[in-house]
Amino acid sequence: TFLVWVNEEDQLRIISMQKGGDVKGVFERLARGINTVGESVKAECGKDFMLDEKYGYVHSCPTNLGTGMRASVHIDDGYGLSPGITQEQRVGVEKLFSAASSKFSGDLAGTYYPLAGMDEAVRQQLVDDHFLFVSGDRNLQVAGMERDWPEGRGIFHNTEKTFLVWVNEEDQLRIISMQKGGDVKGVFERLARGINTVGESVKAECGKDFMLDEKYGYVH
Repeated sequence: TFLVWVNEEDQLRIISMQKGGDVKGVFERLARGINTVGESVKAECGKDFMLDEKYGYVHSCPTNLGTGMRASVHIDDGYGLSPGITQEQRVGVEKLFSAASSKFSGDLAGTYYPLAGMDEAVRQQLVDDHFLFVSGDRNLQVAGMERDWPEGRGIFHNTEKTFLVWVNEEDQLRIISMQKGGDVKGVFERLARGINTVGESVKAECGKDFMLDEKYGYVH
């Protein structure tokens, strides 16, 4: 349930995971793990993790500056999972989320941008913000997960660009919270509110919850 990858992209990638939907337990273990790894490394060499006051913990990957967390969910009953999702189901998920996201309020309010027919200026801005997901991943292509590209796919982000939802990339909905700096608590709080808001808004549109298995947690 606790892993550390050494010298993959970053020097140390710290991971907490388990079966089931105990998000609090996973996060608590992650927090303890980060502290334990940091203290143990410092005991060995006298040095801390690299932390920038503006950008947060420093990573090797430039798209990972700051602090970010994400969760992936699927809508229960009637909408297929990748790679078996049909073109009609994928378009249905997009229409459902587009309608639901228009009702987001407060700091989660923003705009949904469909990939199909996207304006070039919008596309370039999403590229510059490192928000845009693109086709061409060989693994996804072989699995049939890029069929009918780019139909039924898109990106939502709030005004502050700290809350995002990818629609029909690998998962039906990938919910992301991020910001510059090292405010892990703030990022997690926004992610929790975001998951609840997306779930409630989707249910208000179609009457369905996210797919949740008692043993394995949220289904991806």
